[in-house]
Amino acid sequence: MSFSSDEVNFLVYRYLQESGFSHSAYTFGIESHISQSNINGALVPPAALLSILQKGLQYTEAEISIGEDGTEQRLGESLSLIDAVMPEVVANRQNMQNQQKQATKTEPPETNGTTEEPAAPPPTTTTTASTTPAPVETMEVDQSIEIPASKATVLRGHESEVFICAWNPSTDLLASGSGDSTARIWDMSDNPANPNQLVLRHCIQKGGTEVPSNKDVTSLDWNCDGTLLATGSYDGYARIWRTDGLLASTLGQHKGPIFALKWNKRGNYILSAGVDKTTIIWDAATGQCTQQFSFHSAPALDVDWQSNQSFASCSTDQCIHVCKLGVDKPIKSFQGHTNEVNAIKWDPQGQLLASCSDDMTLKIWSMKQDTCVHDLQIYTIKWSPTGTGTQNPNMNLILASASFDSTVRLWDVERGVCIHTLTKHTEPVYSVAFSPDGKFLASGSFDKCVHIWSTQSGQLVHSYKGTGGIFEVCWNSRGSKVGASASDGSVFVLDLRKL
Repeated sequence: MSFSSDEVNFLVYRYLQESGFSHSAYTFGIESHISQSNINGALVPPAALLSILQKGLQYTEAEISIGEDGTEQRLGESLSLIDAVMPEVVANRQNMQNQQKQATKTEPPETNGTTEEPAAPPPTTTTTASTTPAPVETMEVDQSIEIPASKATVLRGHESEVFICAWNPSTDLLASGSGDSTARIWDMSDNPANPNQLVLRHCIQKGGTEVPSNKDVTSLDWNCDGTLLATGSYDGYARIWRTDGLLASTLGQHKGPIFALKWNKRGNYILSAGVDKTTIIWDAATGQCTQQFSFHSAPALDVDWQSNQSFASCSTDQCIHVCKLGVDKPIKSFQGHTNEVNAIKWDPQGQLLASCSDDMTLKIWSMKQDTCVHDLQIYTIKWSPTGTGTQNPNMNLILASASFDSTVRLWDVERGVCIHTLTKHTEPVYSVAFSPDGKFLASGSFDKCVHIWSTQSGQLVHSYKGTGGIFEVCWNSRGSKVGASASDGSVFVLDLRKL
């Protein structure tokens, strides 16, 4: 048996990613040169480090409980991971086990003058004992709502984890971005069983020639009419692509990785956030930097447009700034989080801003006041496409949140109360997305499942189990298909019309 430091580093890197420590993972990946290793991340299952640690712990417990004569005596108390790496603790536990074994051998049985009958087996019950491991692959959902594998289209091609995916707003083109330094465009309209794929290779200039950047594609977004796709990468460049796969522009102003990028609604500007502590508004037609904003004191993690010319940004500096094109200072700043703020989203009206942080809270802010309107416990967020000013004005505005406690919650924003708690997932939930009509919510988790819920009743409507942990879920513009991207390099599409 042998292993290398590269292998250990990769498992630690994946553990940090899967646990939501994306920025710690980025720093560790740079320092340990993860991108230069030859490990195929798509072949490494989720929770690999935890799995091998658990097996090592079980092996240590077996060493303690099995004596030199080969007989086994069950441990009275389970070994903790810290205990298992301390030789003195392991030696003491072995001595205790041996002493108990000797005492058992020398102690005469107490018969009280009667012959002891063998104990009758305990009656069979439907309750499983705590020592029996629960089956891992079984989905605890009604079989009538489980989507069979035959109804899903699995898209293979990426060679590493697929972190993001997004439907084209006009046609059935699905874009995906991966750790293999490519984005791909999948055409799901003509032949969904065997779709066309365009590979968008993210290359950099080196020695006068183009070579693969070997950096993750971190973000992607379609413009309003679906004619252009923008991508952001750890190589520090934003790129604009046509739907035929041709590179239209390369946007190079950030000094380091890009964490987020968004088109405005009009489609004339692109907004990006980077590790260099800045946010940039780009002119989409020329590919030039229109304005660079340097108000954060640490890496900028996310951005979201409020209008066609104003936006919000958040950072590891725990601050949120609202900025406007042509203005050289923030028009509003919000403070209140106690750890890095990793995601922000405006409501459809651009009046309320939701933010979530590594302090494990969601805060809702209003442009009319400096302090937060509500303070809720969650991790990731999406607003419903409902309420005043949307295409679904007769439905109430809802905020969906997901958390590492495996739950999804739907919130009444005006009252700041939870309407439904959705509890079928068994691992952290990384992504939630509303259907265009606001009637359904899709959620994706590292338990490999995509669940589809009714937003009105909170009931689970459909469920599908894939082959890797789910990083992203998204709906097409008609609300008929759900796309998802996974940790094993797969992308899949659920056509809800076939169910």
